[in-house]
Amino acid sequence: RDNSAAARSERLWRWPVLLALLATIPAFYAELLQTTPPTWTTGVYVAAALVLALALRSVSRHTRQPADHVRANPLDLLLIVGLVFAAGLPASSHSAVALVLRLGVAFLTLWPMVWAIQHLITRGGLGYLLLVSVLVLGACGVGFWWIEPTTPDLGAGLWLAFTTAATVGYGDLVPTTPAARIFAVFVVLLGYGVLTLVTAAIASRWVETGERRIEHEFLHDMRREMAAIRLELAALRDALPRAD
Repeated sequence: RDNSAAARSERLWRWPVLLALLATIPAFYAELLQTTPPTWTTGVYVAAALVLALALRSVSRHTRQPADHVRANPLDLLLIVGLVFAAGLPASSHSAVALVLRLGVAFLTLWPMVWAIQHLITRGGLGYLLLVSVLVLGACGVGFWWIEPTTPDLGAGLWLAFTTAATVGYGDLVPTTPAARIFAVFVVLLGYGVLTLVTAAIASRWVETGERRIEHEFLHDMRREMAAIRLELAALRDALPRAD
């Protein structure tokens, strides 16, 4: 009914969706690392599904065909079902099937996370991208510090996160546990995405600076030529009465 209202609703739900899905990451690893998963992990999965469902419903209410809008977002529907399903699965440490299904849900969460931060990915959003990259690498360092036994302090966790995200792989620190290796897969994917975006933003800044310089030179030449044409026209107007 009102596209501006739908856009406002999307902007309103960006950060709640992002925070709710980010909370599923520690829930996944807390459930994986402990033989008896804490009860709060189930609540996190259910809460994330509820937030995503409310966001989808809120946006669809402002469209002409709410049912068509819901059907046009099958990944969101699949993720909502997957989050609820993941909350009721047995412990991942006891069931390989449960671990695979929760991993699939974790990969699906990447899509709405990207949707939530896509407004920051602009030619003028270099500062935001740098901040996001620092926060992502910092969070990955904390994650390695938590789940990897060979990183006894936060500095070692940050170093392992950076070398993993940059795909350098010096070999001084490596993931040794199944949980850390699974985490490393996500860190590599996040590293590709974040570092590529930052590099592209810096390159676009350089290109934009060069384009502005060329545009300035072009406008300067155009003004000079226009001034010369005005002088010629004035001279012709002055010469016409004498010719008559």
